[in-house]
Amino acid sequence: MYRRKRSLTPSDNRMFVIKFCLALFAFAIISRLFVLQVWSREYYSTLAENKHVLKKELLPERGRIFFQNDRKTGEMAPLALNKDTFIVVADPKIIINPSQAAYILAKKLELDELSVASKLKNSNSRYEIIKKQVDAAAVEELKLEKMTGIFFERQPARFYPEKEMASQVVGFSGLSDDGKPVGHYGLEGYFNDLLSGKTGYMLGERDATGGWLPLAGREIEEAINGADLVLTMDKTIEYIACQKLSEGVAEYKAKGGTVIILNPKTGAILAMCDAPGFDPNSYQKTKNIRAFNNSAIFTPYEPGSVFKAITMAGALDAGAVTPDTTYFDKGFIQLGSQIIKNAANKSYGNQTMTGVLKESINTGAYFAAHALGHKDFRKYVQDFGFGVLTGVELDTEVSGNISSLEKEKEIYLATASFGQGITATPMQLVSAFGAIANQGKLYKPYIISEIRQSDGTVEKRTPELVRQVISTRAARLLSGMLTTVVREGHGKQAGVAGYYIGGKTGTAQIAGSNGEYSEGATNQTFIGFGPVDDPAFVMLVKYEEPERVYAEYTAVPTFGEIAKFLLQYLEIPPNK
Repeated sequence: MYRRKRSLTPSDNRMFVIKFCLALFAFAIISRLFVLQVWSREYYSTLAENKHVLKKELLPERGRIFFQNDRKTGEMAPLALNKDTFIVVADPKIIINPSQAAYILAKKLELDELSVASKLKNSNSRYEIIKKQVDAAAVEELKLEKMTGIFFERQPARFYPEKEMASQVVGFSGLSDDGKPVGHYGLEGYFNDLLSGKTGYMLGERDATGGWLPLAGREIEEAINGADLVLTMDKTIEYIACQKLSEGVAEYKAKGGTVIILNPKTGAILAMCDAPGFDPNSYQKTKNIRAFNNSAIFTPYEPGSVFKAITMAGALDAGAVTPDTTYFDKGFIQLGSQIIKNAANKSYGNQTMTGVLKESINTGAYFAAHALGHKDFRKYVQDFGFGVLTGVELDTEVSGNISSLEKEKEIYLATASFGQGITATPMQLVSAFGAIANQGKLYKPYIISEIRQSDGTVEKRTPELVRQVISTRAARLLSGMLTTVVREGHGKQAGVAGYYIGGKTGTAQIAGSNGEYSEGATNQTFIGFGPVDDPAFVMLVKYEEPERVYAEYTAVPTFGEIAKFLLQYLEIPPNK
């Protein structure tokens, strides 16, 4: 039977549209829930957690630095250690009374109350640093106040038990903008990455009182402590060297001074001292930041007559002269329109090359350099390590300047032969004399004996031969000539009874900003070594602008005092 199909009414159409829209809406909700609960579950779970979970940095211990203290037993003495201080931190969301807390914190920590209050009222923050490097006593006082939302994080700080001693060697450690230790100058600056270690972290949350609650099962990355440095420097030698240098600066009314002591057979630095020093525990109070610079490596100067030993080394090695080669000194040499004179305008008549060093004759140094020749002279100067960095592992080393030797004019050869018109650092000079003392072998100066990693591994440093600069024969001849300087010449006060000591004085005028040499302003240096036949040390003593006229009366006696101590301390038997 045929049934006629019912036609849709307007109300049926409306009902269909409503049902379709409801179904579409339900499908959208179900789809969104599926996305939230399945696809984005981890993202939104983490987002929810992060409103309550905090990531806490785990700061590593900065590596320590040690002197040698007893070479027989291997005992060490600390130069740089760590001590506990604290960061005072606030969680503004749980501070009950911000105004009262700001008043207490400002009073106890000597801060501006308005500034503290501003931090405590920052409701959008869960972590506000109030003050860094607060000592333990102040923290204990704050804990007695029982302030909700105030908590304390341990922050290791640097401590230098020797204060000014070796201050330019060690440098100092301060805080970066994010509150982490960072080294400046010296060892702290050069080895900052190694000493710093690696920061770790852990996840946790704050309880109602601001305390830290670690979350079980959460990811933790342990901090890796920095490496310890064991130096080649001997604490006892350093103490005596610094003491004698400070006494000399005061006695001779010098602007400053430097002492470096090396083992010429290895390049190991036994002592390095600058005066005046500074206290790295309170480096912020240092009025003149020049005190941070280590003059031994940072301050090149015209070395003066100590450089005559370098000139003579090249001439002897090349066979241009012998110790007994003679020439006639009339007190000056005319080079075109310029005149080279001896100190105090003296003339010495017939002289040997040994006499040139003993009397410190400028014209004689030029005689030897001229016999050697400009090109070969420059090569020997470069081979001794001048004009380049020594490579010692200390921050801010400079290379000095020997560029005048690139100009093949006789006047530049003449002035350089007795240490003017070129510059060198004390480290370059003492290292070069170490080669003379050590049969012509130049070793790279080094200050690190061991690097001890936090995992127990130890990297031992070994001596590094740079090159054979002059022959063993030339070195021995020159050592004998330098012994005459101490025995009969201007270096008498450097002598030690029972020992053969060799060395050379240098009194160099200081050039002003206009390039002209200042009247009466000099750098005075003595570099020597001993015992000559089997040297245990090579030492440089330098004074900047002392009131006395010559190094013979300043650097030489200081050298003699330290050398006498060294020979006894190192138990070196007499050889004379």
